[in-house]
Amino acid sequence: MSVNVNAIGASSGPVGRRWTADDALLYALAVGACADGPASDELKFTTENTAGTPQQVLPTFVVIPAMGVGNLAAQFGDFDRAKLVHAEQSLELAGPLPVAAEVTAESRIAGVWDKGSGAVIETATTLHDVSTGALMAITCGKVFIRGEGGWGGDRGPAAPPPPPSRQPDHAVSYQTLPAQALIYRLTGDRNPLHSDPVFAARGGFPRPILHGLCTFGFTGRALLHKFCGSDPARFRSMSGRFSKPVLPGDTLTVCMWRIGDGEAAFRTMRGDDVVLDGGRLTFAAGDSRQ
Repeated sequence: MSVNVNAIGASSGPVGRRWTADDALLYALAVGACADGPASDELKFTTENTAGTPQQVLPTFVVIPAMGVGNLAAQFGDFDRAKLVHAEQSLELAGPLPVAAEVTAESRIAGVWDKGSGAVIETATTLHDVSTGALMAITCGKVFIRGEGGWGGDRGPAAPPPPPSRQPDHAVSYQTLPAQALIYRLTGDRNPLHSDPVFAARGGFPRPILHGLCTFGFTGRALLHKFCGSDPARFRSMSGRFSKPVLPGDTLTVCMWRIGDGEAAFRTMRGDDVVLDGGRLTFAAGDSRQ
């Protein structure tokens, strides 16, 4: 079994994707939205019939229609899928996501790197609005496959820089649910690593772990509220590296630093452990809670 080191450039070709208002609502609940109760700013992400509150979409929802386009993962090679974990994720948005849409998605394998102890494969996906042809978003994801490195290939880009050494400007904690992974999988990611104890054990985990993109979504909520005034139109891009697994039921603390005009660094913690590192957010200026 081995990674396909010649997969770079493989493409899914254009694939039609669509989502509905209900898909956006389910995603918001899957990443913990509305945890602060009915008075929170998250009613607009979790309901469609609240008086004076038109439905909106969390920016990180864009990872859902960009996931698994054209089954490009079949090009990754022949190895035990239990050894594959999400390593990094980024997204760039051209504007706020519509409540419902039809898009054309296209993915390509952008890199295959040898990390010695394992391999990293990067995929890049573009989403275009079917009705206008306009670019809606670009997402990039990297997966790490344990035990599949060592062929002498390029190690790839360096790790993202750490956040500032000073105390964070903001810190927000969210309690995940014991059933969080079972809820999140309903958004489309049915990887048994997040639900099947036997499969999780094959990957070396004591029990099913939380989806990295679920942690990414919890983190995106904190960034949206603290730096964008809860306005998705101001949310431009987000990136981060998954450094340790999270178990359903864990408490996540998002630490945030403003590092420039329209830019912030972040790190998500589980107790003393960093679980999402090297984070960067870009956002548009405007009134916010900084």
